[in-house]
Amino acid sequence: MAKRIFEKGSPLRFLAVFLSLFLLFYYFNILFFGITSPGNHYNDFLARHFNYIQALRTCLLAATKTVLSWFGFTSIYNETEILVVGKGTLILIYSCLGLGLMSFFSAFVIAYPKKLNSKILFLICGLVVIQILNIIRFVVLSSFWQQREGLILDHHTFFNLVLYLVRVAGIYC
Repeated sequence: MAKRIFEKGSPLRFLAVFLSLFLLFYYFNILFFGITSPGNHYNDFLARHFNYIQALRTCLLAATKTVLSWFGFTSIYNETEILVVGKGTLILIYSCLGLGLMSFFSAFVIAYPKKLNSKILFLICGLVVIQILNIIRFVVLSSFWQQREGLILDHHTFFNLVLYLVRVAGIYC
């Protein structure tokens, strides 16, 4: 009976694989961020040579700076921040990078019962779209956003809502 429940194409198999992969990806990112950030369990070798989280942050900051320059804004960035002249500073903390959403999307695509070639293409395109939307968010935030008192939605929640809607639309199209 259990063999039939978890056979290829089964909804329970999909759910089990999806949840397992999501938890693996999500918590691996948190663990890796913890050991590459100065503190109790810091690993200098991993931080200097394999820090994909900082590489993603730097890539996002550089791309945001480039897009801002296309619109005539002058900006500079360092390892975690971008300063737009006359506007303010945007700090890219861990939760701004979209790693949780990327973990969810990756686990979903890998677990989905389709052929490997179509999954690879969809996965790459989807991850690129997530980061392009992230860059657009950073451009808008760094040039126009002002926090207002009493707002129920902050920009993280709004962005996540938009991205999940785009993901659902992408899955059904």
